[in-house]
Amino acid sequence: MATSPETATPGQMIRGPSLRKDAWWAEPIPVVLLLGVFVGYATWAAFQNANYFAAPYLSPFYSPCLATNCEHVTIRIFGSWWALSPALLVLWAPGGFRATCYYYRKSYYRSLLGRPPACAVRDMGKKYKGETRFPFVLQNLHRYFFWLATVFLVFLWWDAVKAFRFPKEGFGMGIGTLVLVGNATLLSLYSFSCHSCRHIFGGGLDVFSASPRRHRLWQMLTRLNARHGAIAWASLIWVMWTDVYVRLLATGTIRDLRFF
Repeated sequence: MATSPETATPGQMIRGPSLRKDAWWAEPIPVVLLLGVFVGYATWAAFQNANYFAAPYLSPFYSPCLATNCEHVTIRIFGSWWALSPALLVLWAPGGFRATCYYYRKSYYRSLLGRPPACAVRDMGKKYKGETRFPFVLQNLHRYFFWLATVFLVFLWWDAVKAFRFPKEGFGMGIGTLVLVGNATLLSLYSFSCHSCRHIFGGGLDVFSASPRRHRLWQMLTRLNARHGAIAWASLIWVMWTDVYVRLLATGTIRDLRFF
């Protein structure tokens, strides 16, 4: 007989599929769809190896472009021997940062792995080992991925600045300029609202009064951290939209509207 909400005690195993009578699945389903669409599209875009540059706009999936086979080389590090898509050289870093993010862990643990799907809902798996076994032990690399992501932000902002200079007209601004600036802004907010970033600036302080400047910065990051989940989704959707926009321009499907 399944344990009911009325008879359940703290720590008691849920023998039925759920103690919930509400639509608890309404939260994990959109997460599965959004993450599935993003991972599928990003994988497809990374292997396309084409239509990721429409002067002066460079897709963030290919930034920085590090190989000589790039349509628009940022830094020439990999020579002609690299024949694969240059996106494969860079996507692992921001991808690793998101995959190990504390917020996204909660999202895909619940929605994809069912650990647990929701409060008072039984886990899909029979055993739970936390993050002590491979590959979940790699989640501890998140703090290092944060520093890598910060380096990539420098290149994304450089791309946003270059988006104001057109090949023939010189200085100007188009819809694509706003798209790239918005992308760099949202990804910066996502990175600096990260739990690891907040810990770096204030987590090691025993007495805040001993370091008032760090305390003020920690307070700012704490307020930003409270919106980390919303920023995470907004930046995820926007970075995909940025690649879509550049791709549509590169294929001639649309034209970029110029303001000046």
